[in-house]
Amino acid sequence: MSYVLTCPNCGTREVTDFAFGGEVTERPTERPTPRELNTYVYFRRNVAGRQREWWCHRSGCRSWFLAERDTRTQEVFWTALPGDAPPADEVTS
Repeated sequence: MSYVLTCPNCGTREVTDFAFGGEVTERPTERPTPRELNTYVYFRRNVAGRQREWWCHRSGCRSWFLAERDTRTQEVFWTALPGDAPPADEVTS
């Protein structure tokens, strides 16, 4: 299924112009244990529903940005540069 994303710098483009960077996860604080590092690097929630993700505009400005989309329907709710994204607790489902 194809859909469009809006790059915060370049505007709306086909999803094929972008590279998926994975879901946003919380980085371990300070010096992680091997178990915490393994969990951070390899394990994802992979929810069926609304999820915050990293994307890179590989065929355009090459900027990394955040997007929130529904993984079931591919509906994109918003895209933003990391400093402009709403806090995770302020986004409604």
